[in-house]
Amino acid sequence: MMNGHGAHDLVAGEVADPQRHFHIIDAFQMPRWSWSHSRWEKQAKGTLLPPATAKPMHLAQRLAIIRSAVERNSNFMPPLAIGGAVERQRFMKLTSTKNLLGRPGQRFLLFGMLSTTEDGRYALEDADGVVGLDLQDAVPGEGIFTEGSFILVEGEYTQEERIRAAAIGHPPGESRKAARKLWSDTDFNGTGAISLNEESLLKVHEQRNDDVCMIFISEFHLDHHKTMASFRAMLQGFVDAQFIPFAFVLCGNFLSAPHQGGDTVRLYQDAFAQLGDLLLSYPSILTRSRFIFVPGPSDPFPTPLLPRPALPAIITSKLLSKISTSNSGTVASSANRFRFVSNPARLQYFGQEIVVCRDDLMSRMLRNTVRLKDGERGAREVDLKKYLVSTILDQAHLCPLPQQSRPVLWEHDHALRLYPMPTALVLADKFDRYELTYEGCHVFNPSSFRGSSFGWTTYYPATGRAERSELPRA
Repeated sequence: MMNGHGAHDLVAGEVADPQRHFHIIDAFQMPRWSWSHSRWEKQAKGTLLPPATAKPMHLAQRLAIIRSAVERNSNFMPPLAIGGAVERQRFMKLTSTKNLLGRPGQRFLLFGMLSTTEDGRYALEDADGVVGLDLQDAVPGEGIFTEGSFILVEGEYTQEERIRAAAIGHPPGESRKAARKLWSDTDFNGTGAISLNEESLLKVHEQRNDDVCMIFISEFHLDHHKTMASFRAMLQGFVDAQFIPFAFVLCGNFLSAPHQGGDTVRLYQDAFAQLGDLLLSYPSILTRSRFIFVPGPSDPFPTPLLPRPALPAIITSKLLSKISTSNSGTVASSANRFRFVSNPARLQYFGQEIVVCRDDLMSRMLRNTVRLKDGERGAREVDLKKYLVSTILDQAHLCPLPQQSRPVLWEHDHALRLYPMPTALVLADKFDRYELTYEGCHVFNPSSFRGSSFGWTTYYPATGRAERSELPRA
């Protein structure tokens, strides 16, 4: 449901209903905003078959949005004329590729997209042109550097009309707090703009509902006996403890192996029907919790394009029908609490924004790595989890990869943006479980609900805390 939060209706002392201030946002429902001349402009809804001009435009938008944030960073803001020599020396001035010609032997700082030319050599593209890159002696900063990412390059312009890079780095991220101060009147998600004053009021109500939690599970294989038995044990534990989660966010893949052919639909229908039978055994959870389903990379119908749509109704209808036609009226009404959404999807809870993306992003990024701090041997020693998180948030995008590696729907690329930075980011991945906070954004990976231990992550919005949980080993 895409309507306003009604924060202005809250009064002092009221205990707000979290259900009223919870919104599930599908990527294909998000309004499309573009950055133009230092302001945001709302565009017409995107299409799945856009004109060819949309391809360069979505990349130009990414560059413009990140560059504007870079230029607001204190290290890149010109000092006042009265500033001392030290302040002027610390100021980092960006140069455009068009200003390089005729200036060999000079050192420059550039910002643009890391790419390759037709002859397979590295290059940097900005809004004004392209310049070749010599990365042989470049010292990378922290993060994962891939083609398709927007980077800062410091180096010397040579007689061969290339930049001999001395250092490369990711752009500095802009915190959610800083972005909200600038754009609180822009409704990025289509749920209604929230002023800073309203956000402060909503924060109070978030903290009053300190028992609200959301459960995040990934690789939830409905056709695997141990998965279903473990999920039953998990639900029984919540019932026994009289602690009912506010929402369950269940991410695919929903079958243990990818299926092709005529029996795919039937296998998924039966698997979700089995889930329905299990959930009907727990009416207290059905009537109070929400269930949100995010498709995995191999779920029907698999596509390399992002964002990808929700699971089709032909697959989910048996589950919804089973719950709707239950003999219990209270349980029947809970069918409205089931939502099948896109990948990625967003959850708006009071003033918080939680982005959920199901992708094996770590392996994708490492397969496309151009540079990693300390080189290949040092890659085993660095904190890859921190590098992945900082890269994704500094790039302000869930897919900083070239089109040939991870194509996106050009006119829906805005749904992959992480600007403003979300409150929390769920990178549901097969990689090891982790949680960390970067620039105020809490990021975690619940990992796979399978193997020798069945684990998930519990997120408490009131504190911004995520807890690792798992069933005791048999």
